[in-house]
Amino acid sequence: MSKSLPYSVKDIHYDNAKFRHRSPLKVFSQSLLTLSTKHNYASCSTGKFLILILFFGVACLMLMSKSPNESVLNEKGKVTFVGGLRLGRLLRKPPRLPPRLSPDEGQLRGSSTNGSTIDPKWAARQQSVKEAFDHAWSGYRKYAMGYDELMPISQKGVDGLGGLGATVVDALDTAMIMGLDNIVSEAGSWVETHLLERISQKGQVNLFETTIRVLGGLLSAYHLSGGEQGTMNMTHNGPKPVIYLNIAKDLADRLLSAFTSSPTPVPFCDVILHESTAHPAPGGASSTAEVASVQLEFNYLSAISGDPKYSTEAMKVLAHIKTLPKTEGLVPIYISPQTGDFVGENIRLGSRGDSYYEYLIKVWLQQGAKLNSNFTYLHDMYIEAMKGVRHLLVRNSIPKGLVFVGELPYGSKGEFSPKMDHLVCFLPGTLALGATKGLTKEQALKENLLSFEDLENLKLAEDLAKTCFEMYEVTATGLAPEIAYFHTKDYSEDGLDGGNKSSMYANDIIIKPADRHNLLRPETVESLFVLYRITKDTKYRDQGWQIFEAFEKYTKVKSGGYTSLDDVTEVPPHRRDKMETFFLGETLKYLYLLFGDDSVIPLDKFVFNTEAHPLPIRNT
Repeated sequence: MSKSLPYSVKDIHYDNAKFRHRSPLKVFSQSLLTLSTKHNYASCSTGKFLILILFFGVACLMLMSKSPNESVLNEKGKVTFVGGLRLGRLLRKPPRLPPRLSPDEGQLRGSSTNGSTIDPKWAARQQSVKEAFDHAWSGYRKYAMGYDELMPISQKGVDGLGGLGATVVDALDTAMIMGLDNIVSEAGSWVETHLLERISQKGQVNLFETTIRVLGGLLSAYHLSGGEQGTMNMTHNGPKPVIYLNIAKDLADRLLSAFTSSPTPVPFCDVILHESTAHPAPGGASSTAEVASVQLEFNYLSAISGDPKYSTEAMKVLAHIKTLPKTEGLVPIYISPQTGDFVGENIRLGSRGDSYYEYLIKVWLQQGAKLNSNFTYLHDMYIEAMKGVRHLLVRNSIPKGLVFVGELPYGSKGEFSPKMDHLVCFLPGTLALGATKGLTKEQALKENLLSFEDLENLKLAEDLAKTCFEMYEVTATGLAPEIAYFHTKDYSEDGLDGGNKSSMYANDIIIKPADRHNLLRPETVESLFVLYRITKDTKYRDQGWQIFEAFEKYTKVKSGGYTSLDDVTEVPPHRRDKMETFFLGETLKYLYLLFGDDSVIPLDKFVFNTEAHPLPIRNT
């Protein structure tokens, strides 16, 4: 609250009360109360004289109002003449003024895009996230503009993703959503001036990382800047949308060589951009998640460019995987481009496996779900896989019973591992999205859209989200490790807690020394965002704010940017000197949306790719 206000809060309450509706009975009783005061004006000659003047004035007013043509409507809509008296004018209620806000409230309370009022507390917290994004960008702009990533402590840039300025493109649509027009101008100008030249000159890039970060970022920027006629335009800054589209097409044409060079529908994972050639990874195998997590982007590019080649090549991968043998819908994390078969038996929903399952449901939703029967096989594969997750991978920790998703390093006949990557925390959001298809739980229940399977998945989503949050809560810094193990009847290690002795789950979660780093990852806040949108349970907002405060406390670098950490179990934590592109592209975007209005990027109109770039859902 500001130190000096033109009026007090007490005054505001009084002003607001003045304009509240009062019934005729209340008005009459108040009049009687007034007349019965110790000053009985009617009992004296002066009072009688004043009352006489009052009645005389009312009579004059009625006579002056006469007009033979005046009429009013009765309740049934028929015209009734009332002795020439304009009853409507005499009986009309005075206008009700809106309540006055104190200056502080007026600054914080904004109008959402659907006309509803934003809670001042969450508007302020959303503003804090916006300021964090600005701080992160300022460090990148000062020390690393044009590089893939910022090293905020060393105050320099580094290229670890092919040298395409990945942070610029990853952050662009976040800036658009936040309304940071100056950053949109800076990032958009860099893309227009430099990116096409970079693409034509650079060497090896990873198909998956380049698709989800750079291609996805360009496509989202195209849509959000009004590229499709009749759709939203979140910014008037930066280049014209067609610039983003043309660069996206040039990049995708080069990435297509990963598909066309392979002897099977499974693409190679590495592309030489300036040659438009591709080759397999060392060892030959590609990650299942990587080859099966480029379809959202290539599908959308085909839709807006009118060229089906992008979608055709990408969708061949999922159609091929449909034909391969699986373990209750679950698949190994490696697949061979040479043979088209899975390699090994390692099954997990962490690294190299995660987004395969995510894209099954999201590609189905993107293509119009029930509107397009050609893709129902994706939904069927997703449902079968989630049954397999519940049957083969879900366990409870001891002593407190946290629900977690483990791994099968040697297949379903091998030993179960109670290991869970932070990456697995994408799953609660995906489960919730798959259950309600982006609608709120209340709406989906009201319209009788939830099957028993959907309700089971939604319950699992909420249980896993709790576990993901406790992976933060159990550490000394309040930030999650990269990997956690869970205490079970078959697995236990002493002395490897997270450092927060007050956590009730301190004995359930085991954090090994090699797994204690934090990379500013988004998966947990992503799921909190989706679950809040779907359930409307404010605990997810509260948990997101707690995580954001921990990022602010331990990862913020004063000179600009945020840094990853070496060990979240110690305070103060040792810093790693790296700001991943996904901190701006995903983590801060999901936090901003978590604290904002549901009408901004609604979940029944958009799907987020696995790098948090929103792409529109087909509605025809």
